[in-house]
Amino acid sequence: MNTRRLLALTAAVPLAGTALLLSVPANAAPDPGDSLVTSGSPNAPFPRNKQNEPAVGAAVDPANYKTLVAGANEEIDNAPCDGSDCSFTPGISDNGIYFSFDAGKTWKQPTYTGWSARTGTGKVGPIGAVPNYYEADLVGDGDPALAFGPRPGPNGFSWSNGSRLYYASLASNFPDKSTFDADEAISISYADDLKSAAAGHNSAWSKPVIASHDLEAGVFDDKEAVWADNAASSAHFGTVYTCWTSFRPDGTSPIVLSRSTDGGKTYSTPTIVFNAVATLTTGPSGCAIRTDSLGRVYVAFENITDNGGFQMLARSYNGGKTFEPARNVASVTPVGKLDPAHVAVDDPRFTMDGLAGARAGESPSLDIANGAPTGNDATNEVVLAWSDGRKGLNHEEALITTSMDRGSHWAAPIDAKQSGDRPNFTAAGIAPNGHDIYLTYDAFLAPWRETTSTARPMQGVVRQAEVTSKGMFATFVTLHRGQVGDARGSSQNDLTSEFLGDYNYVSAVRSFGAAVWNDVRHAAVCDAVNKYRQSLITANPLPKPSPLKDCPKQFGNTDIYGGSYVEP
Repeated sequence: MNTRRLLALTAAVPLAGTALLLSVPANAAPDPGDSLVTSGSPNAPFPRNKQNEPAVGAAVDPANYKTLVAGANEEIDNAPCDGSDCSFTPGISDNGIYFSFDAGKTWKQPTYTGWSARTGTGKVGPIGAVPNYYEADLVGDGDPALAFGPRPGPNGFSWSNGSRLYYASLASNFPDKSTFDADEAISISYADDLKSAAAGHNSAWSKPVIASHDLEAGVFDDKEAVWADNAASSAHFGTVYTCWTSFRPDGTSPIVLSRSTDGGKTYSTPTIVFNAVATLTTGPSGCAIRTDSLGRVYVAFENITDNGGFQMLARSYNGGKTFEPARNVASVTPVGKLDPAHVAVDDPRFTMDGLAGARAGESPSLDIANGAPTGNDATNEVVLAWSDGRKGLNHEEALITTSMDRGSHWAAPIDAKQSGDRPNFTAAGIAPNGHDIYLTYDAFLAPWRETTSTARPMQGVVRQAEVTSKGMFATFVTLHRGQVGDARGSSQNDLTSEFLGDYNYVSAVRSFGAAVWNDVRHAAVCDAVNKYRQSLITANPLPKPSPLKDCPKQFGNTDIYGGSYVEP
């Protein structure tokens, strides 16, 4: 969720030496390192140097297995701060896009043409976001989700026609335009020629299509996911699915799903997967979608209730037209701690690392070994992973559970983190043949801090386990630990707290797992901002600082890093 759309629902300081670094276990594979995904984004000024909430897709076409595409909330086209005002520039899209054609060793960030404020004033110019939104009177508001599917042809969907990349995001009306009535909608673009898209050609992308049709004044669609049925054995091969949480004026917040059977040109009237009444602290959110080798549709989501939290699953046996009643998979406990600084600014949030900290999240990550692209070697093992706080503050876990009978029964969750980590935004992917499971998360390395004056080290982590017989898996090993940074160097645009978004992501193919994560290794901590954030819980908060005047150059410089990793 991008901070421009938050609902009330829920000089650089060096790190303290090598004591903050955690060693890689002896049984891990040689560390292949990582790469900067957001390769075209500047180190300064804020907020143009701010990227978060990454997603990644790996092409399942065997001829293109090295093709990776990532998305992120990307603020490169926003205007720099005007004094202490670092708010999002009206009309600017944040749908960042990045390409790798060598399995993640190097990344290219293309430049398109659209509505840009890089010079401080909005006008047509260079953009680093998915194009054609301005021309459609829309603004792409981030929360990216990516999926590859088969391209349609004269005889229907076939991998022989090539791959199609789908890019879903939130969308709002361009200033003074009224394409739809809602506050926020779900949009989806697609691209077939990825070389052309990576070269910066607007024409490589379709016009964005509004996939959510339940649009009226006050509706706020959020936290979407997208998936294309990518196994040729499926009865619904090629169908595109998108789900999201629809926050509505009547107080309900259903998980809904829409589908496309024509390659993303049109989308169906949304189907309610699960309905609930949201409050400030309860309600469903954070859906994920996958399909198995026969075309069954699985939607997972988190549901916080007054009687506890649950990871839930709903299934469809008719291509997403209807869903059986959702069932509880496992209990979930929020990670981190309710932050008094967030409460003080009327944005009640749990944060992972401390006062005015980075918000925490337990949304589920879902994947299925569906045998794509053919479906022939599918095990249809279902994998669900999330961060969990059931053992208490500073003892958070990266829980993972599996099902071998299409989600009817689930193994007891195990903690897949490396010892000593406090995992946030856990994501998992399973290879299409069910051989390996890959895991990524942001590891916080210090306890929750009551003060902003102490370092808050964190780093990206990638782990892996081989799946054994009967769906169980061997011990998880660490394949990579990114460089340590200080999360205090990140920031919401209003400067009131840190910001790392809500997600990390893993996409697995037979030969490797590709992971992307939020990274703060190049973010500079600002003493003036730390003092301002600390003062928010007092009766007399300090004046808001000016980042360009009061902070180091690289304050707020958050990046997306990632790489491809193989089993030991």
